[in-house]
Amino acid sequence: MGVMQKTIIVVPCFNESQRLVPGEFKKAVTEYPWLHFLFVNDGSTDNTREILEFLCNSFSPQLERIHLERNSGKAEAVRQGFLIAFRIDADYIGYWDADLATPLDVIPRFCEILEEPGMKMVIGARVRLLGRKIERRRLRHYLGRIFATCASMLIKLPIYDTQCGAKIFKNTEELRMVFSTPFTVRWTFDVEILARLLLAERTLGATPLIESGVEYPLENWKDITGSKVRTVDFIVAFIELARIYLFLRFPKIEKTSPGS
Repeated sequence: MGVMQKTIIVVPCFNESQRLVPGEFKKAVTEYPWLHFLFVNDGSTDNTREILEFLCNSFSPQLERIHLERNSGKAEAVRQGFLIAFRIDADYIGYWDADLATPLDVIPRFCEILEEPGMKMVIGARVRLLGRKIERRRLRHYLGRIFATCASMLIKLPIYDTQCGAKIFKNTEELRMVFSTPFTVRWTFDVEILARLLLAERTLGATPLIESGVEYPLENWKDITGSKVRTVDFIVAFIELARIYLFLRFPKIEKTSPGS
């Protein structure tokens, strides 16, 4: 594997003190000098702030953090991290769940795919295949499959897993447009990101997402105890899909690039 482009991974954190594994992040940046993590503390009320301060102050400039004064939700926490990454002018920007349900060692593979001509997006897909270790609770799996199928039909994109918390993008004008304004939904912002990318590519005449995006079947993924997603949230998610549908019909995405 050759030298990779500068990559910033945004890690949203809300009350993650029991699930953060600092050693894994230290190991990743030691092995990959091109890799940086930006932790966004989303108004946590436990000692997440203290853990992040210790981690980022005591180890490496590749580990940074920001603290939001109040809980704004994962969507806005991720967006705030991306806005900072745009100003730093990273080549690749992504986001990753703090519980590391998706191991960090797959990040280099994502970036290798982005190195290929025309590629702009790589997202993880939790697909149970021979040779893969995907451990997911049965009810959440089936509810997730129904949701992902509906989301795929809504945005007219053949995508298997919209909600996997492991995604990396090439820093492009379209991506800056996507994150220029707050999302209209909280739980299903992953789908809204895809919808906004579709709108942005039409505005800019960019390569279609169906040609520039890749879903990568993860080798390992495991449900981590303490997930904040409840079964009732799937009901909210379907309501939010209706909002995304209206967004696609009556888009208000900005045509200016943040941080430019």
